[in-house]
Amino acid sequence: MQRGHLLTEQVNPNSLNLDQLSNLELVDLFNQEDAKVLSAIATARESLATAIDLTAAALAKGGRLFYVGAGTSGRLGVLDAAECPPTFCTDPDLVQAIIAGGSAALVRSSEALEDSAEDGAQAITQRQISQHDVVVGITAGGTTAYVQGAIRAARQRGAKTIFVACVPVEQVASEADLEVRLLVGPEILAGSTRLKAGTVTKLALNLLSTGVMVRLGKVYGNRMVDVAVTNSKLHDRALRILTELTELERDQAEQLLERAGRKVKLALLMHWTGLDPREAEALLAAEGGQLRQAITEFRKTTAPASDSAATAPQT
Repeated sequence: MQRGHLLTEQVNPNSLNLDQLSNLELVDLFNQEDAKVLSAIATARESLATAIDLTAAALAKGGRLFYVGAGTSGRLGVLDAAECPPTFCTDPDLVQAIIAGGSAALVRSSEALEDSAEDGAQAITQRQISQHDVVVGITAGGTTAYVQGAIRAARQRGAKTIFVACVPVEQVASEADLEVRLLVGPEILAGSTRLKAGTVTKLALNLLSTGVMVRLGKVYGNRMVDVAVTNSKLHDRALRILTELTELERDQAEQLLERAGRKVKLALLMHWTGLDPREAEALLAAEGGQLRQAITEFRKTTAPASDSAATAPQT
């Protein structure tokens, strides 16, 4: 198929006079076009929800999540993967990104490297991707050979595969198990998929990774209770979570956090159950790291809360 026929390569009739617009008119046009991004996410809601379920199930059984892309799509995958360890205290190996051209492609354009399906397949082999893993191929126009080759190789190795693209299936098909089509239409600057296509892809990856981590028990209410306390900002966030969800003063919350080995989720369970760190850790492990389930199980298997235990808020 000729690239000119792809939705992402077509000319946007609303911006034919882009070079003649005032700055204010340009800003307004971008705003109008970017509104289509949210509509595209809404249209893809069912496939995004399925992607969350598919990925969470794999990761809960010891699998890994891999993003594969080239250019802007690859960089967005790298960004999302890099944010998971500090936000959800995940092992860096749990969510990984594969970008055509490697780390050098993060800061310097390497578009020619996206044309090799063999390189994409080789990257899958190098990461020893297996039937336990999930591979998300990201390609705005859908035709990126590197991504197509990676998806094909991942399926051959038994992995679950998800294809994220901004063109309809009838324009570009894939061999993936699940399709996520984010149809934002032609770009204001024809073919520049770092614009709407990039924005909608970022939103989709936000949804996927956050939804997966919610399913894995790394969120309580809307708090990131598995936050990695690795700097002063995150230490402050951890203390705010503890003081907001308990009746503790900040100095008491700090003492509790230290007793829990700087693990916010463990600290909350200790506070609400009166268990010591070892007992609370064992209970969390038995409930798959799910704080809410651990609290429910504690209440079912123990006598009414003693004076040493507090009541968890009904979030």
